Amino acid sequence: MLTGARHRALGAMSGTSLDGVDAAVVETDGEAIHAFGQTGYRAYSEPERAALRAALGRWSGAEVTEAGAVVQAAHAELLGRFAEVDLVGFHGQTLAHEPRGRGTHQAGDGAALAVALGLPVVWDFRSADVRLGGEGAPLAPFFHFACAKWMGADAPLAFLNLGGVGNLTFVDPRKAGPEEAGALLAFDTGPANAPIDDLVLARRGAPFDYDGRLARQGRVADGVLERFLAHPFFWKVPPKSLDRGAFAEMAAQVADLDDADAVATLTAMSAVAVLRGMEHCPEPPARLLVAGGGRRNPVLMEMIAVSVDCPVAPVEDAGLDGDMLEAQAFAHLAVRVARGLPTSAPGTTGVRAPVSGGILSRPRA
Repeated sequence: MLTGARHRALGAMSGTSLDGVDAAVVETDGEAIHAFGQTGYRAYSEPERAALRAALGRWSGAEVTEAGAVVQAAHAELLGRFAEVDLVGFHGQTLAHEPRGRGTHQAGDGAALAVALGLPVVWDFRSADVRLGGEGAPLAPFFHFACAKWMGADAPLAFLNLGGVGNLTFVDPRKAGPEEAGALLAFDTGPANAPIDDLVLARRGAPFDYDGRLARQGRVADGVLERFLAHPFFWKVPPKSLDRGAFAEMAAQVADLDDADAVATLTAMSAVAVLRGMEHCPEPPARLLVAGGGRRNPVLMEMIAVSVDCPVAPVEDAGLDGDMLEAQAFAHLAVRVARGLPTSAPGTTGVRAPVSGGILSRPRA
């Protein structure tokens, strides 16, 4: 088990957008952030992305085996480029997430990665939380709390990650620690980029709506947002989490629209989901800081900004890296796991008590 000293941790994230693997070094004792270090990115090829898509929603079978091989190879290739690292935080690729059903399933073997890299690897971050009644997601909030402290924030603020799924973290930096009651409230807001990306890929063969160009040309269809917000998920009290495919019916709701109108409507759905999520904040945050690929979509950002009652800005405005925030989170969480510190709490996942999730695998001697 690590001591409370400062460590160089390397975190990796392969998100629900299926674009590639992010990796980032954070110097941390698992509580305070001391410095941000080197970052890297390894894109998935089209065949690799297709293999991952084929395994989504599956728990076993040839597709899952192939996806695991893709995830393993991509991570080993990217993480092997980093030097002078004490340990690795390896999230893997989420294929299925049913916290009230079969559990949570991330492709990737951290024990094998530890051998390949010759480094200790912390992995399987979500399962312990789910076993103890939590949602297993989101897990970045404890890192968001550390970020708020690093920024010197003295008033509540919120972090929004717009990946394939959106998730929101309300942070009260006046609290002493992230596990303290009232320090954090976190939950998935709803679909974010995934439905937009899937539609643009299917209709245009493009990975996403570049700069929101299609959304800018389109018109939001009448009545769709009201039907969307009638989904039972929006009536659940947080913490709550989603599987990437939980809102599969969104595609059918825009199937008869032309490309621009369909993308504009899906973009508005993502924005209104954030608005509904902000209503759960225990008090109005001073600002909303946005990370993830969605912050690069100006139409989505504008739709969110006109809907919420606080300033909205990319996390870069606070000196953070919106592309690497989740990878950095798993670096920070890896040190917490290695120190036996909690990585989730009732306010972040609904787990019954603060829990330290994750398995620590060491390379063989």
